[in-house]
Amino acid sequence: MANDTNLPGHDGPSDSLVPVSTADPGTAVERSDALRNPGLPPHRLRVTDTDPKKAKTAERVIVALFYVSLVGSIFAMAAYFAFPIKPNDLGSVRLNNVFVGIGLSFALLAIGVAAIHWSKVLMDDHEGIDIRHPVKGDPKTQARAVEIFRQADRESGFNRRVLIRNGMIAAFAALPFPAIFLFRDLGPSAGTPAEAFSHTMWKAGTRLTKDPTGDPIRASDVTIGSVFHVIPEGLNDTEDVLEEKGKAAVLLMRLEPGDLHVSPEKRTWNYDGIVAYSKICTHVGCPVALYEQETHHLLCPCHQSQFDITREAAVIFGPAVRPLPQLPITVDSEGYLVARSDFHEPVGPSFWERRGDYNV
Repeated sequence: MANDTNLPGHDGPSDSLVPVSTADPGTAVERSDALRNPGLPPHRLRVTDTDPKKAKTAERVIVALFYVSLVGSIFAMAAYFAFPIKPNDLGSVRLNNVFVGIGLSFALLAIGVAAIHWSKVLMDDHEGIDIRHPVKGDPKTQARAVEIFRQADRESGFNRRVLIRNGMIAAFAALPFPAIFLFRDLGPSAGTPAEAFSHTMWKAGTRLTKDPTGDPIRASDVTIGSVFHVIPEGLNDTEDVLEEKGKAAVLLMRLEPGDLHVSPEKRTWNYDGIVAYSKICTHVGCPVALYEQETHHLLCPCHQSQFDITREAAVIFGPAVRPLPQLPITVDSEGYLVARSDFHEPVGPSFWERRGDYNV
């Protein structure tokens, strides 16, 4: 062979190829001059590693940042009360958002900067290599993992640097409180969600009026196959128009009385084939605004839930799981449609405290 002199035991010059095995002439070979692992570069000490005064100054800066975060959280909570949101006042919304946002921004930014500065200038920065293992480690490896956590605690100085630790704890302890105030504001101003959603503006004798004009509706105005978007009388004169409308909006339809399959307890809830159902979908609260005249189906355009009006708005398709609440109606002495009472169950989507025996 042309390169037999390259094999061990032969005289003559040798190149950079060394056989892995001589048993099989087809065995692959590896180069003896392959790149070697250069290892890690020499460790470079930081200023805070060599100068205790610089380390103390860095510690004070980190503590100050944590307390800036604490002040930011307190400022956000104070701003929430100092600049309350007033109904129908967009200026108050802007002021509340700006000042609460400034407080939260400082709270979050200061914590982030403090954590990064701590890791950069004070925590141990010796380079290390972690070898990944594809399977669960044995007890010895697990014990080593615990030891690593303890070593990290020692190197970070978490227990040794009391000021930094206490400042960080104070900043993190105060940070959730602004969120608690903001999330609480999403709920009703008084009472529980069950109380807020189980009562609307409807009550005995309240006239059904057209949305948005507020004109009262006579029973004779509602022809078979027609549909009216309805609000309670006086809704447009309230302070919280959108909030009240979001609970009290109703769809009014007229069918042939013989097409209705009415349960005994709801026998008096319609008037001569005229029925009224909540416009708020029982899935996630979208407006049910589409009515199919021939099939007598109501359709929610958001997630395609369908309700059969001939069977007390029972769900026949889609993700909704409950029928639309029905508003009991009748007529007054002048022939106008009026409510017999409020809804007998909370309107809209389900929630934990929901029951079905309200306003009965």
